[in-house]
Amino acid sequence: MGKRVAFVLSGCGHKDGTEIHEAVSALIALDSKGFDITFVAPDKDQTVTKNFLTDESLDETRKVLLEGARIARGDIKTLDSIKAEDYDLVVLPGGFGAALNLCDFAIKGENCTVDPEVRNLLEEAKNNGKPIGAMCIAPVIPARLFPGVTVTIGNDAATASKIEQMGARHRSCPVDDAVTDEQNRIVTTPAYMLARGPAEVYNGAVRMVEELEKLL
Repeated sequence: MGKRVAFVLSGCGHKDGTEIHEAVSALIALDSKGFDITFVAPDKDQTVTKNFLTDESLDETRKVLLEGARIARGDIKTLDSIKAEDYDLVVLPGGFGAALNLCDFAIKGENCTVDPEVRNLLEEAKNNGKPIGAMCIAPVIPARLFPGVTVTIGNDAATASKIEQMGARHRSCPVDDAVTDEQNRIVTTPAYMLARGPAEVYNGAVRMVEELEKLL
């Protein structure tokens, strides 16, 4: 049986959904290693919808699942439809949607809560020994869920402090590397928390996938 990954999307576009460069970088890194990728997203309204030219909030509502389908080329499942037997690991690319739609870290910081369907997926993965990878701001999600876990968002002191206030540990990391918590089977990489362009994002994604493979 091939290696299978549940790839969790939070929309489409870094201001209110999934960061597209990060998603594509991780997808290429996974595909080159032979992973069979299943796209999933919660079927819910986005917290905000942004004008990407002006950064203004738009007076319209978009669905996380429908926006994520743009990245998935239409082949996407609802988050609540996937079970532990359907995947071997989970990957969460970043983008502000991870902190708005998958959890509310962007609003509540260290007092954030995680979307119940995201929580169920990640807790099920961890309870079954399945590795979890997270990029950019998405590591705040395992930080919230799993006390004592070690993650990285690069070297941003303010975000690192909030992670530690949630009971997790933060480790600084260069953009082209990843931090592995072997005990909790979680791998994180800074991506656009540090990256100056897509090449640096891709290099970090490759390292993340290499480390995830070691945990399988």
